[in-house]
Amino acid sequence: MTLFHFFNCAILTFGPHAVYYSATPLSEYDTLGTSVKAAVVYLATALVKLVCLATFLQVSETEVFDPYQEALKAMIGFIDVAGLYYALAQLTHRNISQNHKFQAVGLGWAFADSVLHRLAPLWVGARGLEFTWDYVLQGLEANANLVFTISLAALGSLMWLRKNKPKSLIPIIYTCAVIIATMPSITSYLKRVMGWHFPKIVGFELVTSLVMAFISCQLFILCQRPSL
Repeated sequence: MTLFHFFNCAILTFGPHAVYYSATPLSEYDTLGTSVKAAVVYLATALVKLVCLATFLQVSETEVFDPYQEALKAMIGFIDVAGLYYALAQLTHRNISQNHKFQAVGLGWAFADSVLHRLAPLWVGARGLEFTWDYVLQGLEANANLVFTISLAALGSLMWLRKNKPKSLIPIIYTCAVIIATMPSITSYLKRVMGWHFPKIVGFELVTSLVMAFISCQLFILCQRPSL
Protein backbone atom coordinates (compact mmCIF):
# COMPACT_ATOMS: atom_id res chain seq x y z
CA MET A 1 0.00 0.00 0.00
CA THR A 2 2.81 2.40 0.84
CA LEU A 3 4.63 1.80 -2.46
CA PHE A 4 1.31 2.02 -4.31
CA HIS A 5 0.66 5.43 -2.76
CA PHE A 6 4.21 6.54 -3.57
CA PHE A 7 3.93 5.52 -7.23
CA ASN A 8 0.54 7.20 -7.57
CA CYS A 9 1.89 10.44 -6.15
CA ALA A 10 5.05 10.19 -8.27
CA ILE A 11 3.00 9.71 -11.44
CA LEU A 12 0.82 12.67 -10.49
CA THR A 13 3.89 14.81 -9.82
CA PHE A 14 6.15 13.86 -12.74
CA GLY A 15 3.81 12.19 -15.22
CA PRO A 16 2.35 15.38 -16.74
CA HIS A 17 5.83 16.47 -17.84
CA ALA A 18 6.29 13.26 -19.85
CA VAL A 19 2.74 13.46 -21.20
CA TYR A 20 3.27 17.07 -22.30
CA TYR A 21 6.48 16.17 -24.09
CA SER A 22 5.03 13.15 -25.90
CA ALA A 23 1.62 14.66 -26.69
CA THR A 24 2.95 17.87 -28.25
CA PRO A 25 5.19 18.44 -31.28
CA LEU A 26 8.17 18.66 -28.91
CA SER A 27 8.80 14.94 -29.28
CA GLU A 28 8.54 15.13 -33.08
CA TYR A 29 11.17 17.87 -33.27
CA ASP A 30 13.49 16.11 -30.79
CA THR A 31 13.72 19.02 -28.35
CA LEU A 32 14.87 16.85 -25.44
CA GLY A 33 18.35 18.37 -25.58
CA THR A 34 16.88 21.85 -25.13
CA SER A 35 14.89 20.67 -22.10
CA VAL A 36 18.01 19.09 -20.59
CA LYS A 37 19.99 22.32 -21.06
CA ALA A 38 17.17 24.28 -19.41
CA ALA A 39 17.18 21.84 -16.49
CA VAL A 40 20.93 22.35 -16.01
CA VAL A 41 20.47 26.13 -16.07
CA TYR A 42 17.70 25.76 -13.50
CA LEU A 43 19.98 23.82 -11.15
CA ALA A 44 22.64 26.52 -11.42
CA THR A 45 20.01 29.20 -10.85
CA ALA A 46 18.65 27.34 -7.82
CA LEU A 47 22.15 27.21 -6.34
CA VAL A 48 22.55 30.98 -6.76
CA LYS A 49 19.13 31.56 -5.20
CA LEU A 50 20.00 29.30 -2.28
CA VAL A 51 23.18 31.26 -1.57
CA CYS A 52 21.30 34.58 -1.79
CA LEU A 53 18.49 33.36 0.48
CA ALA A 54 20.97 32.07 3.05
CA THR A 55 22.94 35.31 2.91
CA PHE A 56 20.25 37.98 2.96
CA LEU A 57 17.19 36.42 4.61
CA GLN A 58 16.79 36.08 8.36
CA VAL A 59 15.57 32.80 9.76
CA SER A 60 12.21 33.36 11.43
CA GLU A 61 10.87 31.02 14.09
CA THR A 62 7.30 32.26 13.60
CA GLU A 63 4.85 32.18 10.71
CA VAL A 64 4.30 35.94 10.82
CA PHE A 65 4.25 37.63 7.41
CA ASP A 66 7.21 40.03 7.17
CA PRO A 67 6.71 42.45 4.22
CA TYR A 68 10.41 43.34 4.08
CA GLN A 69 11.54 39.72 4.06
CA GLU A 70 8.90 38.75 1.51
CA ALA A 71 9.85 41.68 -0.74
CA LEU A 72 13.49 40.61 -0.51
CA LYS A 73 12.49 37.02 -1.25
CA ALA A 74 10.51 38.19 -4.28
CA MET A 75 13.51 40.15 -5.56
CA ILE A 76 15.72 37.08 -5.16
CA GLY A 77 13.03 35.10 -6.96
CA PHE A 78 13.66 37.19 -10.07
CA ILE A 79 16.92 35.25 -10.42
CA ASP A 80 14.65 32.64 -12.00
CA VAL A 81 13.67 35.18 -14.63
CA ALA A 82 17.34 35.86 -15.34
CA GLY A 83 17.94 32.13 -15.63
CA LEU A 84 15.04 31.75 -18.04
CA TYR A 85 16.43 34.61 -20.10
CA TYR A 86 19.77 32.83 -20.34
CA ALA A 87 18.10 29.54 -21.27
CA LEU A 88 15.92 31.17 -23.93
CA ALA A 89 18.20 33.78 -25.44
CA GLN A 90 21.80 32.78 -24.75
CA LEU A 91 21.95 29.00 -25.00
CA THR A 92 22.49 27.49 -28.42
CA HIS A 93 19.53 25.40 -29.52
CA ARG A 94 18.79 23.26 -32.50
CA ASN A 95 17.00 24.86 -35.40
CA ILE A 96 13.59 24.90 -33.71
CA SER A 97 10.89 27.52 -33.84
CA GLN A 98 10.29 30.09 -31.12
CA ASN A 99 7.05 28.30 -30.28
CA HIS A 100 8.79 25.00 -29.60
CA LYS A 101 11.79 26.63 -27.91
CA PHE A 102 9.89 28.24 -25.05
CA GLN A 103 7.87 25.07 -24.46
CA ALA A 104 10.99 22.90 -24.31
CA VAL A 105 12.75 25.34 -21.99
CA GLY A 106 9.71 25.68 -19.73
CA LEU A 107 9.23 21.92 -19.60
CA GLY A 108 12.84 21.21 -18.65
CA TRP A 109 12.79 24.03 -16.09
CA ALA A 110 9.58 22.78 -14.43
CA PHE A 111 10.76 19.16 -14.38
CA ALA A 112 14.03 20.09 -12.70
CA ASP A 113 12.10 22.14 -10.13
CA SER A 114 9.83 19.20 -9.33
CA VAL A 115 12.76 16.80 -8.97
CA LEU A 116 14.71 19.20 -6.76
CA HIS A 117 11.87 20.20 -4.43
CA ARG A 118 9.46 17.26 -4.44
CA LEU A 119 11.27 13.98 -5.12
CA ALA A 120 12.97 13.62 -1.73
CA PRO A 121 9.89 14.58 0.36
CA LEU A 122 7.82 12.26 -1.79
CA TRP A 123 10.23 9.36 -1.35
CA VAL A 124 10.44 9.84 2.41
CA GLY A 125 6.84 10.76 3.20
CA ALA A 126 4.61 9.01 0.66
CA ARG A 127 5.95 5.60 1.71
CA GLY A 128 4.77 6.11 5.27
CA LEU A 129 2.31 3.78 6.89
CA GLU A 130 -0.34 6.45 7.27
CA PHE A 131 -2.13 7.78 4.20
CA THR A 132 -2.08 11.56 3.77
CA TRP A 133 -3.40 13.90 1.12
CA ASP A 134 -0.37 16.19 1.41
CA TYR A 135 1.62 14.43 -1.29
CA VAL A 136 -1.36 14.30 -3.63
CA LEU A 137 -1.69 18.04 -3.17
CA GLN A 138 2.04 18.43 -3.81
CA GLY A 139 1.56 16.59 -7.08
CA LEU A 140 -1.23 18.95 -8.06
CA GLU A 141 0.97 21.87 -7.07
CA ALA A 142 3.69 20.51 -9.36
CA ASN A 143 1.16 20.51 -12.20
CA ALA A 144 0.30 24.14 -11.49
CA ASN A 145 4.01 24.96 -11.42
CA LEU A 146 4.42 23.29 -14.83
CA VAL A 147 1.72 25.53 -16.29
CA PHE A 148 3.16 28.61 -14.58
CA THR A 149 6.67 27.90 -15.86
CA ILE A 150 5.65 27.32 -19.47
CA SER A 151 3.52 30.48 -19.32
CA LEU A 152 6.46 32.47 -17.94
CA ALA A 153 8.71 31.03 -20.66
CA ALA A 154 6.15 32.08 -23.28
CA LEU A 155 6.05 35.60 -21.86
CA GLY A 156 9.84 35.68 -21.71
CA SER A 157 9.97 34.60 -25.33
CA LEU A 158 7.75 37.54 -26.22
CA MET A 159 9.78 39.97 -24.10
CA TRP A 160 13.25 38.97 -25.27
CA LEU A 161 12.91 37.26 -28.64
CA ARG A 162 9.91 38.89 -30.31
CA LYS A 163 11.04 42.23 -31.72
CA ASN A 164 7.92 43.32 -33.60
CA LYS A 165 5.33 42.89 -30.88
CA PRO A 166 2.54 45.50 -30.59
CA LYS A 167 3.45 48.26 -28.16
CA SER A 168 -0.03 48.16 -26.61
CA LEU A 169 0.60 44.59 -25.41
CA ILE A 170 3.98 45.23 -23.79
CA PRO A 171 2.59 46.40 -20.40
CA ILE A 172 0.28 43.38 -20.26
CA ILE A 173 3.15 41.00 -21.05
CA TYR A 174 5.38 42.44 -18.32
CA THR A 175 2.53 42.57 -15.78
CA CYS A 176 1.71 38.90 -16.32
CA ALA A 177 5.38 37.97 -16.05
CA VAL A 178 5.70 39.83 -12.74
CA ILE A 179 2.58 38.12 -11.37
CA ILE A 180 3.95 34.67 -12.20
CA ALA A 181 7.45 35.49 -10.92
CA THR A 182 6.07 36.71 -7.58
CA MET A 183 3.60 33.86 -7.12
CA PRO A 184 5.59 32.36 -4.18
CA SER A 185 5.24 35.64 -2.28
CA ILE A 186 1.54 35.82 -3.14
CA THR A 187 0.90 32.33 -1.80
CA SER A 188 2.99 33.12 1.29
CA TYR A 189 0.76 36.13 1.95
CA LEU A 190 -2.37 34.02 1.52
CA LYS A 191 -1.01 31.43 3.94
CA ARG A 192 0.39 33.68 6.68
CA VAL A 193 -1.92 36.68 6.56
CA MET A 194 -5.18 35.33 5.15
CA GLY A 195 -4.85 32.00 6.97
CA TRP A 196 -5.39 29.83 3.90
CA HIS A 197 -4.64 26.13 4.31
CA PHE A 198 -2.60 24.10 1.83
CA PRO A 199 -5.57 22.63 -0.12
CA LYS A 200 -7.02 26.10 -0.69
CA ILE A 201 -3.65 27.46 -1.78
CA VAL A 202 -3.19 24.59 -4.24
CA GLY A 203 -6.66 25.26 -5.65
CA PHE A 204 -5.78 28.93 -6.05
CA GLU A 205 -2.54 28.01 -7.82
CA LEU A 206 -4.31 25.63 -10.20
CA VAL A 207 -6.98 28.18 -11.14
CA THR A 208 -4.47 31.03 -11.45
CA SER A 209 -2.12 28.92 -13.56
CA LEU A 210 -4.90 28.14 -16.03
CA VAL A 211 -5.88 31.81 -16.23
CA MET A 212 -2.27 32.88 -16.82
CA ALA A 213 -1.81 30.14 -19.42
CA PHE A 214 -4.89 31.36 -21.29
CA ILE A 215 -3.69 34.98 -21.19
CA SER A 216 -0.16 34.00 -22.26
CA CYS A 217 -1.54 31.96 -25.15
CA GLN A 218 -3.69 34.84 -26.33
CA LEU A 219 -0.77 37.27 -26.07
CA PHE A 220 1.44 34.90 -28.05
CA ILE A 221 -1.21 34.61 -30.78
CA LEU A 222 -1.73 38.38 -30.91
CA CYS A 223 1.99 39.03 -31.17
CA GLN A 224 2.20 36.71 -34.17
CA ARG A 225 -0.31 38.82 -36.11
CA PRO A 226 1.60 41.30 -38.28
CA SER A 227 -1.41 43.62 -38.59
CA LEU A 228 -1.34 44.60 -34.89
